[in-house]
Amino acid sequence: MKLILTADVDNLGAPGDTVEVKDGYGRNYLLPRGLAIVATRGAQKQVEGIRRAQEARAVRGLDHAKELKAAIEGLEGVSLSVKTAGDSGKLFGSVTAADVAGAIKAAGGPVVDKRSLELPKAHIKATGKHQIVVNLHPEVAAKFHLNVVAA
Repeated sequence: MKLILTADVDNLGAPGDTVEVKDGYGRNYLLPRGLAIVATRGAQKQVEGIRRAQEARAVRGLDHAKELKAAIEGLEGVSLSVKTAGDSGKLFGSVTAADVAGAIKAAGGPVVDKRSLELPKAHIKATGKHQIVVNLHPEVAAKFHLNVVAA
């Protein structure tokens, strides 16, 4: 079965790669989870869009990672307003990596992939200041403080 990957799959390939897999693996695992699409002529056109989006998000090298680090660490007042469960500062839900990535962009920072963010204890469940680490490159990590405030 010939498929085009839409997400990074371990030991198989990156988004946009055309791969040949066994029928059962493609039908029962890759396709239902949205990790791949069937390779057709129309899908080949989608591959170009997938690759362009991937290149736009990717850090292009050590120098580019250092520029992004300076931009992220130079941000002042990265804050996120959320609903709280009461006066104790505990949240109804939690702040996820996608929420933090959106807050960075809203504060005037660069677009950051949510998978490169390290949150304390996987999710933030209380208001206040929290230190966030952004892994931009194996050698470069940016740190900043996120202020979670009650709405």
